[in-house]
Amino acid sequence: MKIIETVEQLKAIYGAPGEASLAKVTPALTAEYRRMIEASPFVALATVGPEGLDCSPRGDAGSVVRVADEKTLHLPDWRGNNRVDSLMNIVRDPRVALMFLVPGSNNAMRINARAVVSVEPALLESFEMDGRHPRSVIVITINEVYFQCARALMRAELWNPERFVDPKTLPTPGELTRAASVSDFDAETYDAEWPERAAKSMW
Repeated sequence: MKIIETVEQLKAIYGAPGEASLAKVTPALTAEYRRMIEASPFVALATVGPEGLDCSPRGDAGSVVRVADEKTLHLPDWRGNNRVDSLMNIVRDPRVALMFLVPGSNNAMRINARAVVSVEPALLESFEMDGRHPRSVIVITINEVYFQCARALMRAELWNPERFVDPKTLPTPGELTRAASVSDFDAETYDAEWPERAAKSMW
């Protein structure tokens, strides 16, 4: 297999980026970038730690993050599987990357940043939802922000209902869990109880 071993070899194949690809990068949110970020209910959060990399999906009702100012975002850590992979990474290495998606838009927003995990009581209380609060909030300080051109989402036709996959043709979470590790895992009971369990533990 022929592989690329140097940055010089890579640049020889791809050439220089276009002017717009560089001009769109800013060290803080512009008013237009803020509108895009606040319209996004979903973000993929990438972190790095001693064990390697992690990428975690995050979603919320309305905007997935709160814009505190042009350099600062607040991302509440709502209930999940308690693995806390992202949080453990951030505590040990503050580097993070985020990719925001806006349903219906083929432009993704990207942010490279540094983050800390806050348990400041007033901050936690400010995110009340159905009488509950996140156990922590990820405070993100932006290094650079830019939009990703639409080609990837256009190729994928991500928002085209005609391309949606019927969930019934895919393995269920219970089946995935059983196949991954525990052969006698009760997949049927897990799947049957999931909707009620999720409804009670959304926030």
